[in-house]
Amino acid sequence: MMREFGTIYEAIGGYETVERLVNAFYKRVALNTELIPIFPEDLTETARKQTLFLTQFFGGPSLYLEERGHPMLRRRHLPFKITPTRRDAWLKCMAEAIVEAEIEEPYRTAIYEKLTMTANHMMNTPE
Repeated sequence: MMREFGTIYEAIGGYETVERLVNAFYKRVALNTELIPIFPEDLTETARKQTLFLTQFFGGPSLYLEERGHPMLRRRHLPFKITPTRRDAWLKCMAEAIVEAEIEEPYRTAIYEKLTMTANHMMNTPE
């Protein structure tokens, strides 16, 4: 019998898996010519914040909220020109990171769909 999980966070293995996902993601961001211009040179703090955010976003503890307040994602991203091309590059890096982090179905698709909706919402600049 398959075990039932309450959240994506629990189902994928919790904090350790989120951290693996974020590390795999930023390894790709650091090499992506579309994304490099809108990220800081040192991705350490950015990765730490994203780990907090994704923990909460996937149904884990509210670490981001406790440390940084409401995510207000769109507002926090407004200083950066997020074009459809950059959205696609971000999603490609994330899709590859999900595979590298060994997140299995149905969670792989569920996570990608949630992140696609968020990425679409972040776009703020036409090509």
